[in-house]
Amino acid sequence: MFDDRYDDDPVARMRAARVPREPQKLPARRGLWLEDTVTEFYGELVRADRNQVELRDADGAARRFPRDTIFLDDDGNAVQLDFTRPQPTAPARSASGSVYVKDAPARVARAGRIFVEGRHDAELVEKVWGHDLRVEGVAVIYLEGADHLEEVLREFQPSRHRRAGVLLDHLVHGSKESRIAAHIMQRFGTDAVRVVGHPYVDVWQALRPERLGLNEWPVIPRGQSWKHGICAALGWPHEDQADIARAWQHILGQVRNWHDLEPAVIGRVEELIDFVTEE
Repeated sequence: MFDDRYDDDPVARMRAARVPREPQKLPARRGLWLEDTVTEFYGELVRADRNQVELRDADGAARRFPRDTIFLDDDGNAVQLDFTRPQPTAPARSASGSVYVKDAPARVARAGRIFVEGRHDAELVEKVWGHDLRVEGVAVIYLEGADHLEEVLREFQPSRHRRAGVLLDHLVHGSKESRIAAHIMQRFGTDAVRVVGHPYVDVWQALRPERLGLNEWPVIPRGQSWKHGICAALGWPHEDQADIARAWQHILGQVRNWHDLEPAVIGRVEELIDFVTEE
């Protein structure tokens, strides 16, 4: 029996194992500690030019190597320095297009509020501007109809330091909503309340029709329930309120961000956010 434990050179095996085969790219930066696989020189990357890099060891001795040299990093991985400059990344954006504030805690609610006509309006505002509203500490409250606006504002008691922004549907000349808006602004003052609106009969129309595969929204005759009429025109179930709720959820589901909304709505919501957050 022969003991073959010393038939070869274990140091040579270790060195052979250190020969890199498929080096990984490692972004070049000063301060990296690297080892040359041929000379076993271990040092810190201190400078580089178009052709060479310079390593300096702990005793201050320096050596230069070609830029494409394969080194070992501190974990023993074969690496090749990558001198490509990383491309700047654009800041992440929220659904409203504003800069997304990562991990931002919801701010304590401001005294100011934004009031919208109904639940659907509130859900749309939340989907697109929810991040901005939480960062700014603005609460959105729905009125269950414009007819309740004066009563709600009397209870809210708006002032210059407790502002109320109001978004109304169908705010066009001669409409009921336009008369309500004029009365409210006169009653509470422009420093305390701002009433704005869009020209659409319902907030459903805030969605660009192309998102539903339409060229334009159907025109519903006056005197007919607008939402039921829309569902009927589009071939959707519309027998009861549950059908209307499902139709709205389908519409809301097509909203990805502010690009899917009409400018007449986008501008008004952002105007109200600015108004109630103005110091």
